[in-house]
Amino acid sequence: MSERTAERLAPPHEAPADLVTSRRGAFWIPGDVVPTGQGTLQSGPAYVQWEAPEHVTQPYPLVLVHGGGGQGTDWLTTVDGRPGWAAHFVAAGFAVYVVDRPGHGRSPFHPVAIGEMGPPFPYEAARGLFLPDDAAAEQTQWPYGREPGTPELDQLLAAMGPLPADLGLSERLDADRIARLLDRTGPAVLVTHSAGGPVGWLVADARPDLVQGIAAVEPMGPPFAEFPGMGTLSWGLTAAPITYDPPARAPEELRGLAPSERRLPNLDGLPVGLFTGGASVFATFAQDVVDYLNAGGADARWIHLPDLGIDGNGHGLIFEANSDDTVVPVVRWIEGQWQGR
Repeated sequence: MSERTAERLAPPHEAPADLVTSRRGAFWIPGDVVPTGQGTLQSGPAYVQWEAPEHVTQPYPLVLVHGGGGQGTDWLTTVDGRPGWAAHFVAAGFAVYVVDRPGHGRSPFHPVAIGEMGPPFPYEAARGLFLPDDAAAEQTQWPYGREPGTPELDQLLAAMGPLPADLGLSERLDADRIARLLDRTGPAVLVTHSAGGPVGWLVADARPDLVQGIAAVEPMGPPFAEFPGMGTLSWGLTAAPITYDPPARAPEELRGLAPSERRLPNLDGLPVGLFTGGASVFATFAQDVVDYLNAGGADARWIHLPDLGIDGNGHGLIFEANSDDTVVPVVRWIEGQWQGR
């Protein structure tokens, strides 16, 4: 048995990890109260887990928004059982809020309350998104097996569930709950991943005075993209309506406009760092997303990890083998947004 295999099979509490002194807790952002034929229910509550170091040294908390099909645990651990990005942020002095988007993870899903459930998330979809065969040679930070039954791939799939069938509705629920979370936390920085990316733009639109910046890790795109079986970014970078100037009455009005005519007034001047891995297809359209945001008035920058000497990452760079390294540029970018203020 190899040293790595022996370590992976050891009891989790014996895994090498730093001793952390922190305060932590959890609460709910309640859902909408709706009457149904089965009684009065909540539609789309959101579970929030928080942790803060003994001494918070950073001026704003972070709100971590997971991707589609995932849940807040994406930020808590890696596929091989190491501490996830949330722990690194706490160690860097941030108070951290980890959200389970409505209908995901610990946030309950019932079609009577939240609407029809989308398709399941099978191994085949996970492989196509997180470890595609045509990128296997370049994706060196997935040194694990690629078939069902592989411990790391099984860990990844265990957390994956369906999205609500209506992508626009899902984003509206997400954005409303996280906006109400910011009403409690005060100004914060959002850290989003994948299908959580559109939620970040919507929360900034809803609470421009509270979103201090967005670190968007591999966000959905390009603008107006269609995702078969999932939905369409019909409002540019979102499936749910977002504010434009001049106002758009319907998403169809946006496609024929010049970039200068698609202003996003509530994102004006918003610092955005867009992070991509070197072996991810999301890097092929990252500049399109940045250009769209900047044309709308945001202050967006594309940060491609290979340009920083961090190679071999795919779409799941937040929990791949070198996640201890991939989080460092994100921390540095966030800290840089208020240095000198």
